[in-house]
Amino acid sequence: MDKVSYVTEEGLIKMKKELERMITIDRPAISRQIAEARDKGDLSENAEYDAAKDAQGMLEARIHKLEEVIRNSRVLDESRVDTSSVQILNKVKLKNLKTNGTVEYVLVSESEANLKEGKIAITTPIGKGLLGKKVGDTVEILVPAGKLQFTVLEISR
Repeated sequence: MDKVSYVTEEGLIKMKKELERMITIDRPAISRQIAEARDKGDLSENAEYDAAKDAQGMLEARIHKLEEVIRNSRVLDESRVDTSSVQILNKVKLKNLKTNGTVEYVLVSESEANLKEGKIAITTPIGKGLLGKKVGDTVEILVPAGKLQFTVLEISR
């Protein structure tokens, strides 16, 4: 069974552009590399040919995976996102009870996660731990580095 991925309109457009680039630019470039390496003669000892074939295999796998994600994506209407409890597409402001610092995350699908932009996947330990929580709730989340305790300060779009 294919896994449904909930994405924003922006996230879907970004994935489609990446797929188009891989198909129209990257795939032909690798095909040219293979043809050039093949023209150099004996394929049994041709490292360039082997490297190009490996790159082709990895690219085709990435194309297949991205096509699958796009095919199983459902665009969420951001204007209808509820902020009464934490869910996908919410911006959540948290207070770290150990450091007294605050952090903000936007909960997104795996395909849109980008920690530099403050976007974490709902499938991560923190994302899972926050789902369904309300403002004022304290949550303890087990992460690879240990236990984190947060209080939910704010939920917004």
